[in-house]
Amino acid sequence: MEREEGQGRALPVALVLGAAVWPGGEASPSLRRRALTAAALWQAGRVRAIVGCGGVGEHPPSEAEVIRVLCLEAGVPGEAVFCEGQSRNTHENIRLALPVLARLGSRDVLVVSDGYHLPRALLVARRAGLRARGAAVPLRGARVGAQMRGALREIPAFLWYLLRPKKS
Repeated sequence: MEREEGQGRALPVALVLGAAVWPGGEASPSLRRRALTAAALWQAGRVRAIVGCGGVGEHPPSEAEVIRVLCLEAGVPGEAVFCEGQSRNTHENIRLALPVLARLGSRDVLVVSDGYHLPRALLVARRAGLRARGAAVPLRGARVGAQMRGALREIPAFLWYLLRPKKS
């Protein structure tokens, strides 16, 4: 489903970064918040499509497939939701989503992730040649301990991504 912004400019695509899938195919709270934020962006007319990212981790199905199901349940039509279901980390989420974005004819993305993760994700997306902005998920429903661990993990991860050479 193609949506257009005023004056002929195409809307960005929501690029939803993966997070854990729990036993029984249940979305982790972080994955659920990311998918539902993307669905809300679509419902609000702020994005023209959604690309869910993430392969199969400890528990099936793929993170991308869980994102897709949650978006469909939230009322996003199937033709507006796409999957990149092979990636295992932030760099791969974005790199492996590039062919999907190319098929959609978009280099403009709204990266959907937790606020603590967005600086690194945006760095990776911009290095991949995307025109990227971030959409932080709301903290409502977030577990404080998980958010703190994630934020602390991001400090060295961001520095490592910043200092390493650009990879394709």
